[in-house]
Amino acid sequence: MALAGSTALALASSAQAQQTYVGETGCEPDQAERVFDVSLPLGAESQQGIGVLKFGEELAASSNCRLLIRPHYDNALGAEREVVEGMSFGIIDAGITSTGPMGGFVDSFMLFDLPYVFSGYEHAHGFLDSEYGQQLADELKEQANVKILAWMENGFRHNTNNVRPLNSPADLEGIDHRTQESRVQVETWEALGANPSPMAWTEVFTALQQGVMDSQENPLPTIYDVKFYDVQKYLNLTQHVYSPAPLMMSGSLFDSLPEEDQQLLLDAAQAALPVQRQASQDLEAKYLKELEELGMTVTKPDLAPFREKVQPVIEKWTSTVGEELVDAAQNFEG
Repeated sequence: MALAGSTALALASSAQAQQTYVGETGCEPDQAERVFDVSLPLGAESQQGIGVLKFGEELAASSNCRLLIRPHYDNALGAEREVVEGMSFGIIDAGITSTGPMGGFVDSFMLFDLPYVFSGYEHAHGFLDSEYGQQLADELKEQANVKILAWMENGFRHNTNNVRPLNSPADLEGIDHRTQESRVQVETWEALGANPSPMAWTEVFTALQQGVMDSQENPLPTIYDVKFYDVQKYLNLTQHVYSPAPLMMSGSLFDSLPEEDQQLLLDAAQAALPVQRQASQDLEAKYLKELEELGMTVTKPDLAPFREKVQPVIEKWTSTVGEELVDAAQNFEG
């Protein structure tokens, strides 16, 4: 009840500050039959924002302006776990988040916390766009009442810290590292030698700024968007986890819509998907250069020792995630 009340209050106050999005469609917001509130952890120019706004534009055009979105940026509706719970309870219409909190709802989503499962973008996209991605989406809908519209992405995650460059796992010793709220991620960073602590995304920048934490990990566009370069000196291209950012909707809300509108939502999300993924990769290349120009020391460590250190974590959690699923992800060939 406390969550419902706080989320509803955040939604009400945020709705006043955000505008219904019509893009270049020429739609009039006042004429829409339905406006969906959509939560984003980052801003409009981020890889997430580009995908969600493309989705909104496609939805407006295909529905002849009947269905529009109202984006809420920078966690205005709550931290990622709260947003997923809000969609589950039917309090929040839709949102895009990382998969970090989802292992608490569905064990198989811990797959995306396991380190060094995916070797590159083609590998990850092929797996997510296969029957395995659909299987994961079905499980989330059944167990958490959250409908995945499209497997958008954050990208590969890399370490930043304020202590030293990482040339080997030994360089993580003594570093206080923030993880997402995931048991697998905590154990991964313990295996690598750091002192990990789970922390909500909304608290991370301040914790780094105040020295409560030394280190965090995220995709390069997120590192840039949040301005971690202001509070972190070292950028280490560890590429330890591929992080999807599924665009989702309350399962109850989706089921309550006419089949025609359900299909319009799915089609708009699929039309936005390649645009969002390409933006993610383009921004990654762009921001690597810019982060270095902004003063971050960039290190490209040999990843083999990192992979070796985390093998016990993968072995421990494979049975929880599902042996077939882990094997399919590691060895997927599309």
